[in-house]
Amino acid sequence: MILANMSKLKKGYFVRGQFVAEGSALDQEFKRELKGTDEQSRTERKHESSALQALGVEMLDLRSEFLTRLALPDKLVEALAEARRITNFEGRRRQMQFIGKQMRLLDAQTLDAIRGALAAQHAPSAQETLLLHQVEAWRVRLLADDGAMDQWMQSSPATDAQQLRALIRQARKDAKPEKPGQAPRHGRPYREIFQIVREHLLRADAAPDAGPDPIPPNPGADL
Repeated sequence: MILANMSKLKKGYFVRGQFVAEGSALDQEFKRELKGTDEQSRTERKHESSALQALGVEMLDLRSEFLTRLALPDKLVEALAEARRITNFEGRRRQMQFIGKQMRLLDAQTLDAIRGALAAQHAPSAQETLLLHQVEAWRVRLLADDGAMDQWMQSSPATDAQQLRALIRQARKDAKPEKPGQAPRHGRPYREIFQIVREHLLRADAAPDAGPDPIPPNPGADL
């Protein structure tokens, strides 16, 4: 019986009080450490390859001003351009595999630069962020202060005043809670006011002398 039980015992060894079975993932890791190698496992290499190929797919949408700053190898740049032209599913799939192989030839610094360029492209510009703040400031003022409507019309007479006044009235009505303690409801009129103001501010950027003031005076007053 003792011999039978002993035959069932796994072969292995103890490291820092922990039993390591021969052939286990931990055993392979320790053996790699003993050999002094950083060789990746097949799973790790496959994961890295998939990640680089996915990064290559993202690069297809990278604008030219970002792409040219990266100083990528010509073969990769040409492969990206070719992938954009291919419409056949299988052809595109094979092209992306080729791009993935080219991506694996890049050093870590270049890969970081690619990720940075993609992040910069996806992030809103400072100008876009400022515009959103300006539009929101005008919407808050128009909904809170009757005098803001006159100010807006003086500086932007092309606005459909009747439409904007109707939207303001409806947005104010929608914002009143039906029951005490309820949060104000913002519906379609609230969103349409934003779009109207945004349109006129964009026109003002194109023709600064003809548009409304970017931000209403005392935007926090009367709130």
